[in-house]
Amino acid sequence: MPAVPKSPTSPKHPPERERRLALPELLDWLEADGLLGPDQTEALRALAGRGAFRDKHPLELLAGRGFNDRRPPGRALDMEALLAWLGQRTGLEVVRIDPLKVEVGKVTAVMSYAYAARFGVLPLEVRASEVVVATAEPFITEWERELAPIVRKRFKRVLADPADLRRLQVEFYTIAKSVVFAERDAGQGGAKRQSLEQLIELGRSGKLDANDQHVVSIVDWLLQYAFDQRASDIHLEPRRDTSTIRFRIDGVLHEVYQLPSPVMAPITSRLKILARMDIAEKRRPQDGRLKTRDPEGTEIELRLSTMPTAFGEKLVMRIFDPSVLVRNFAELGFDAEDEASWRRMVEEPHGIILVTGPTGSGKTTTLYSTLRQLATPEVNVCTVEDPIELVDPSFNQMQVHQAIGLDFAAGVRTLLRQDPDIIMVGEIRDHETADMAVQAALTGHLVLSTLHTNDAPSSVTRLVDLGVPPFLLQSSLLGVIAQRLARTLCAACKRPVACDEGEWQQLVAPFKVRVPKQVHEAVGCLECRGTGYRGRVGLYEMLTFTPALRALISAQAEADGLRRAALGAGMKPLRLRGAQKVAAGLTTAAEVIRVVPPSV
Repeated sequence: MPAVPKSPTSPKHPPERERRLALPELLDWLEADGLLGPDQTEALRALAGRGAFRDKHPLELLAGRGFNDRRPPGRALDMEALLAWLGQRTGLEVVRIDPLKVEVGKVTAVMSYAYAARFGVLPLEVRASEVVVATAEPFITEWERELAPIVRKRFKRVLADPADLRRLQVEFYTIAKSVVFAERDAGQGGAKRQSLEQLIELGRSGKLDANDQHVVSIVDWLLQYAFDQRASDIHLEPRRDTSTIRFRIDGVLHEVYQLPSPVMAPITSRLKILARMDIAEKRRPQDGRLKTRDPEGTEIELRLSTMPTAFGEKLVMRIFDPSVLVRNFAELGFDAEDEASWRRMVEEPHGIILVTGPTGSGKTTTLYSTLRQLATPEVNVCTVEDPIELVDPSFNQMQVHQAIGLDFAAGVRTLLRQDPDIIMVGEIRDHETADMAVQAALTGHLVLSTLHTNDAPSSVTRLVDLGVPPFLLQSSLLGVIAQRLARTLCAACKRPVACDEGEWQQLVAPFKVRVPKQVHEAVGCLECRGTGYRGRVGLYEMLTFTPALRALISAQAEADGLRRAALGAGMKPLRLRGAQKVAAGLTTAAEVIRVVPPSV
């Protein structure tokens, strides 16, 4: 039975005096509680005695030494394990700070940055009668006695990673200060002082007045924060009094920050300047793009879209991660059977391959990853897109410009004169584009494109509805892949449970599939912000056109008939692909049912 650390308030540990944690003291405790042995602590004591670690927090030092707990089961003494042990010894709750759940404006009003940095603390939550404050120094409480009469609330101290405290102190107080100054300037007419001519000049120069540096700081923080939180989209939503910033993470929106509404307009203008958009035009929607770097220095592209609303311009930024271009099919979620079918399709010399699904289902990621693997020096890959979502030097990419008559159909017509081997059409939307794509396939090119349908068989009836003659589809259509994205279970907290037979039958109906003995359920932890899910995986319905299926393509063909024939030919529908992921412990039946409707 492992020894239970003693609380400092026990008879063995009288109430502690005000002091910072010291390495020799921690080593004594770790040795006394059986976590480390004398052989492990001796060298550190000698170095500490010579002042070698004076500028480093002792918890960080110990976490970086690679020690293992001498008690069974002997897990690593990393920061998480050390904090859990110290929390038991001091009687303090241990937290991992989730920035998305901190109301920065409220917590930074409790104390100044200088005061927080002096004592190494950070307010995390302001409640009705108490304030939750994180610290890495459990025996320093002077700040608590000084602030209690001013705040008129009691304090609840919690333990946190000292590195997180230092980093978030700077982030929280920097953004709070910038918002305060931006609101002050807006209240003094700062946002109104700029005339129309001045705004246009700003757009030309790409520079902001020095008085707007706080807005620059907010935008820089916002982008870096979104990258750090793995966001796929950033929503800036103006409201009457308090505007909102939300991030889409793993397909779900999370509220990140609330801003005074006068501050939202200059932030939107700053982003429009960076994206070379017309900041003077606020009455009609606009599109733009910008490129920046994430905290690791990797270039990231963002696509911006504005929409006029009752309280100002709503701005949405879609974040494109260049790493999608180097993902293999297994990383996208293809199983061995899917990958083999997909490779057979894309290695054909000519024909049409379609990727279908709703917006946000990962169609672009699938196409770009495929094209990157096909784009060898011997192959000319050309694309026509609206807009170009990711720029890659392996492709020749063309942007649609409706204003000058360069639509998808005109783009394909142009690409056919560019000696292409493979053509990617961003989306088939109308008869002319569909007709040009078919003609390109019939003249010896491999054509990849997207289409908006619920499942793979429906793509045939959709193309017929667009006016493509069925006999041309019989000659050109190689295959269709329908896809969805399902959230994957958090590896840190998922747990095995007995399969709920009723839920399983709801998932796989009307197909007869054996009920697995065990599946996994979402639990929720700090790693996944309590959702139980972290990341997403693709679900794919692969339809390869055999001679028998081609014979069914006609003007009178119905999606249900094609679907029955495709299932008879071996196509596995999206629900069954999802059931495979559930049985493998990657996701849950509830998540698959959420993203794949019963009719699919």
